[in-house]
Amino acid sequence: MRLLDMTTFAVLVRNRHFGRTAEELNTTQPAVSSRLAALEAELGCRLIHRAGAEFRLTPEGEKVLQAFQGILRSVDLLKTGLRSPRQGDAVTVRIGAIDSVISTWMPDMVESLHDVVPNVKVELTVESTKRLISGMNKGEFDLIFAVDPAIGDGFRSFVSCVWQMIWAGSPKIIDPDRVYSVDDLAHMPIITFPKNTPPYRQIAPYFQDEQVLASTLVSSNSMFAIINMCIDGFGVAAIPSVVIERELRTGLLHPVQVSKRFPPLPIIATYQSATEQEIILKVVAQAQASARRFCGRVNPATAWLA
Repeated sequence: MRLLDMTTFAVLVRNRHFGRTAEELNTTQPAVSSRLAALEAELGCRLIHRAGAEFRLTPEGEKVLQAFQGILRSVDLLKTGLRSPRQGDAVTVRIGAIDSVISTWMPDMVESLHDVVPNVKVELTVESTKRLISGMNKGEFDLIFAVDPAIGDGFRSFVSCVWQMIWAGSPKIIDPDRVYSVDDLAHMPIITFPKNTPPYRQIAPYFQDEQVLASTLVSSNSMFAIINMCIDGFGVAAIPSVVIERELRTGLLHPVQVSKRFPPLPIIATYQSATEQEIILKVVAQAQASARRFCGRVNPATAWLA
């Protein structure tokens, strides 16, 4: 049984797509199919059930995946241990995050990571949750921070921190002394992320009637754009209070007093657990430490650990 076949199976399960697997491994789809067939013949059982668009592991496939991941992890650790420390090979870690994470504790994480792993090279990407999850599924990221987790074999997720969400708006259009009902907010311009995005899923249930919301909705795919539109008086938005601390302090924005509190927003980290395990776990540890330090510095009512 070849390591190449084990690796191909693990990558195939992660991608759930023969074409993407072939592209990632720089080979062809027939080669991927041939390696899978060789494994099934050698083990004497089917590992993957395919019917149309359905792709799932058989019970035997689940056991084989777990065993292969353990073997591949051991091989990775062996390779790492055999490397000469004097080589100082640069290790690239690909991190994706939504902009509220980038603007808060991500700089501390990158700095502390360089202290722990001096030869690490961080490739940082700012994207929406939907694109981060898509990139994770395609193998473009090692670690992401988003509103939703990426789901798949070989992925591990945890809540890195929780943001308290508040309604905020410019003093041009809101009365900071007034308590606004849900109906009052529904008749104001609402600025949020586009429909069918994870952040929008929080907005819609708050109003219960999406038809009411749709008539007053202004959308943007950027948190910073939403904040700037709020400052300019285009409408009100539900925003993590910790992200707009400066704007609230300087009076550019005011919190909107509401009769119904907006639910907090968990920030979920997902990492690839099957490759470069030692490095990824160090990155995850630094992410957790940086989130903990950040939450310890700010008002505990605005951000906290899960």
